[in-house]
Amino acid sequence: MLMSHKSAEMYELKKKVEELKSYRGRATELVSLYIPAGYDINKVMQQLREEYGTAQNIKSKSTRKNVLGALERAMQHLKLYRKTPENGLALFVGNVSEQEGVSDIRLWAIVPPEPLKVRLYRCDQTFVTEPLEEMLRVKDAYGLITVEKNEATIGLLRGKRIEVIDELTSNVPGKTRAGGQSARRYERIREQETHEFMKRIGEHANKAFLPLLEKGELRGIIIGGPGPTKEEFVEGDYLHHELRKKVIGVVDISYHGEYGLRELVEKASDILRDHEAVKERKLIQDFFKHLVKDTGMITYGEKEVRQALELGAVDTLLISEGYDKVRVRAKCNNCGWSEEKTMSEQEFHVYKKKLTHCPKCGSQNITFEKWDVAEELIKMAEEAGSNVEIISLDTEEGQQFYKAFGGLGAFLRYKIH
Repeated sequence: MLMSHKSAEMYELKKKVEELKSYRGRATELVSLYIPAGYDINKVMQQLREEYGTAQNIKSKSTRKNVLGALERAMQHLKLYRKTPENGLALFVGNVSEQEGVSDIRLWAIVPPEPLKVRLYRCDQTFVTEPLEEMLRVKDAYGLITVEKNEATIGLLRGKRIEVIDELTSNVPGKTRAGGQSARRYERIREQETHEFMKRIGEHANKAFLPLLEKGELRGIIIGGPGPTKEEFVEGDYLHHELRKKVIGVVDISYHGEYGLRELVEKASDILRDHEAVKERKLIQDFFKHLVKDTGMITYGEKEVRQALELGAVDTLLISEGYDKVRVRAKCNNCGWSEEKTMSEQEFHVYKKKLTHCPKCGSQNITFEKWDVAEELIKMAEEAGSNVEIISLDTEEGQQFYKAFGGLGAFLRYKIH
């Protein structure tokens, strides 16, 4: 895969974290193990052996059996590693069976996309996923400020999401002066009120952006507005001096509030050229253009995208964050009959309950295999040297792509029909 290897990795990690969070043990029998980058794997093995010895004293027979089973699986798995992987290793193992008295001990081994800094062992009713969730949190942010005489909006662009932090209104009087006041005195009152309002905007912006600057997450600040007020704000001494150094653009816009922030991001697209929200918007707009012009250079839908990937015809695979279909294979172990289908997780549970007998020989000896469609298609794209773009649900275009096309599409290298 080319430019979006990291976003595909993050997408796969997010899916795994969601799956892990969905499990709940009957007792404290789910084991979470975090081994930091560079840590000696032999020390971890020693700790697990000690935990195994302690677990033999657990009073409940079923809990004891499940914890010992989980620790055995973990130790078995660690023997596959001569040393800890470069970014560390997170292991999750435990009985995830929904039926009481039935043991289904499963293991997940995750080499994270960033170095693990935490060392942790915990046996609990749930898996510990917080260190991985922290990696999924988008850290880079852009400060957004829209300014006009009577109102201002302070917001944040983080990843593809635009968030309104503060909306302020002023007491600056209009240009028509009250009767009996001299023009000069009236103008002075307006200037003073404007100055006070600018100060208030600056204070609110400092409060919102300085903590991000200290954490190293603020990449820049963009300021917009309809008239000269925005320039007055930038040139005045209203923002903290460290934040003033972070102003990367001043843009003309006509709206305020949330629409103003969106317009600001759109108008500043040259400044934010590489930023995810702008890149995503352009990508989906291009997809829609090809659709309207019927160029034959895009495709959508699971069957069509899968076929294009098999032919090696996909230039860029587009997958929505909301896409959650699974691929299911049912097989009769008696006569060899099998079928493969794509469905939702909910449909899978219904399908499993209904398919009790083989439609060919009537045998009840049927096994089911299930895997994530998105992960499968990403793997196919990697093997074909295609780009992969994960489309968020945080932009209007991303929502539209998900609702209209089911969240799956592709740009093609050549026409295939």
